[in-house]
Amino acid sequence: MKNLAMTVNLKNDPEIIQKYKEYHAAVWPEVLSALKQVGVLDMKIYILGRRLFMTCSVEDSFIPEIDFPKYLDLDPKCQEWEDLMGTFQEAVEDAQPGEKWAKMEEIFSF
Repeated sequence: MKNLAMTVNLKNDPEIIQKYKEYHAAVWPEVLSALKQVGVLDMKIYILGRRLFMTCSVEDSFIPEIDFPKYLDLDPKCQEWEDLMGTFQEAVEDAQPGEKWAKMEEIFSF
């Protein structure tokens, strides 16, 4: 098992932030099922203001650049979910070009 950490911003609008929280209180089952199928064992998202921080525990063979996109093809609802969530999100200033959820570097573990 390995762990990943990523961050993204929500658009700076209290209504958008609230709606995003509401969607994540009831994530579509097709999305959860597809994430499990590609090797996501656990996922948590935290929020501070408009900044989201996501941690994932994934199988050792999981490759984010391959397996996150692969989950989108497992059920049409997954791409629909990603498109919908993308309307709420915007990349952080330190994201790489084309990167929505910016990968974070682990610098400490206890």
